[in-house]
Amino acid sequence: MIAQEYSDLLKGGIETRNTAYNGLISQIEHVAGATRAPILLLGETGTGKTQLAERIHTLKRDRRMIKGRMVHVNCATLSGPDGIAMLFGQRRGYTGQAGSERNGLLREADGGVLFLDEIDELGLREQAVILHAIETGRYYPLGADYEVTSQFQVIAGANRDLRKLAADGLFRQDLLSRLTAWTFEIPPLRQRREDIEPNLIFELARAERELGAQYGLILDARERYLKFCRDPATLWPGNFRDFGASVRRMCILAARGRITRAMVEEEIRRLRGLWSASQSDPDLKLLADLLGP
Repeated sequence: MIAQEYSDLLKGGIETRNTAYNGLISQIEHVAGATRAPILLLGETGTGKTQLAERIHTLKRDRRMIKGRMVHVNCATLSGPDGIAMLFGQRRGYTGQAGSERNGLLREADGGVLFLDEIDELGLREQAVILHAIETGRYYPLGADYEVTSQFQVIAGANRDLRKLAADGLFRQDLLSRLTAWTFEIPPLRQRREDIEPNLIFELARAERELGAQYGLILDARERYLKFCRDPATLWPGNFRDFGASVRRMCILAARGRITRAMVEEEIRRLRGLWSASQSDPDLKLLADLLGP
């Protein structure tokens, strides 16, 4: 069994040794406990926006500010009529599709939290209709002649700068104003190198739970992997998501749960090759440039 030396730092996998990030988490918790206003979480992919949204939901539920569950919406999927129907629901027989009635994610979020992940991927039309629902708590399912009411706490997540998108005409200014009263920027892994070792322990413990075996790095393997992970030249473009996937991969490949130095070296070569290929791909290079240094 993995030692629990960092268990107090890893409840939910987002606690931190980083002083600035600890302060940010405390500020988010304070705001979440004091208001029902929308909260916007900005950060690169894999920095932990979903975990923070779940933490906010748990805090509000524990304080009896809400009773419902958290509904996670990937806004990148909300394009066109199908996306609108997924969000707002659809009356039976709409567009002639018998038996296709659905409640929609907004109704499922009633009394709870609506987490609009990747809200920067929403089209302008979708932004307009979701703004009305956020402001009023009322909306019309597709094909319906009646309004539905749903009250929910809004949390939004974005990878890109919404103000720049608004300046470029790609994001509605009124929706931006509605979302940005409480905005928090989540630091990437490269600014939280001290969190790598406790997160290594967390990921090993999670692998134990999910894979049903015990895992560990022998001493020289652990030292080599941590040195690589902490190196400023190590990219981690997917941040802690990439890191967790790397640890899990080694666990799956480990014989009798022992991760050796040779396995670590092979994983390092794999990651460097993967990141090198990503940098040489024009589309992925453009994505990296958009995400910033």
